[in-house]
Amino acid sequence: MNNLVIVRGGGDLASGAILKLHRSGFRVLVLENDDPSCIRRSVSFGEAVHTGSVTLEGTTAVFAKSTAEIGAIWDKGQVPVLSDEYGFILSILKPMAVIDAIIAKKNLGTTKKMAPVTIALGPGFEAGVDVDTVIETNRGHDLGRLIFKGTASENTGIPGIIGGIGIERVIYSSKEGKLTHTRKIGDRVAKGETIAVIDGTDVVASIDGVLRGLIREGIVTEGLKIADIDPREGSEEYCFTISDKANALGGAVLEALLIGMKQHGFILD
Repeated sequence: MNNLVIVRGGGDLASGAILKLHRSGFRVLVLENDDPSCIRRSVSFGEAVHTGSVTLEGTTAVFAKSTAEIGAIWDKGQVPVLSDEYGFILSILKPMAVIDAIIAKKNLGTTKKMAPVTIALGPGFEAGVDVDTVIETNRGHDLGRLIFKGTASENTGIPGIIGGIGIERVIYSSKEGKLTHTRKIGDRVAKGETIAVIDGTDVVASIDGVLRGLIREGIVTEGLKIADIDPREGSEEYCFTISDKANALGGAVLEALLIGMKQHGFILD
């Protein structure tokens, strides 16, 4: 299938690439795990595993309960999302390209043998060894840069700066337990305000801003990233559209794919 691209991962950054590839005429299949834990759920196609479907900027992704449903979803002009963490479908569909957009900061099994064109986002991969092309995901001058030999920059463990604020905007679980929401994505919150509860313990906003990310209700582990606050004024609408970073990475994925297609003699039909 010379226009089939399989994307491993359906989080917010992966969704920037998924949207661009779909709009550009590629037949895209998204592979997720059985229980995706997206923070920015409102802009993650992988959330379709939980909700059945996600519509983002005019494009709808639909959870395929089996491989037999994939074709019908494509025929409707939609993007199928399949629960296939290890990529078993690859041996059946034999895609033109595989994109690893899990953003796990390590390689969870993607290899050059998976498809003629292979691309990976972020650290954990070596271009020319693990995949054909690695894309830099670190904010700054090199964001979205294509790497054809070598690796992306190492994971710093420090969230990127948004509105002049970095690590303070991200909230981590203080304990293991069942998380329940008291606020929702898109709400404007004040520092110290309760946004969720974990087994009776309040989870409070770390700064003033808009709650742009909040993990799904359920069991969370201590130290898990569970929420993200955007400090910028007027950022409520940003919670429901592809971010600047995801757009940049999506454009880089499209460029890397076209380069790989040219090298292998593929023509988009």
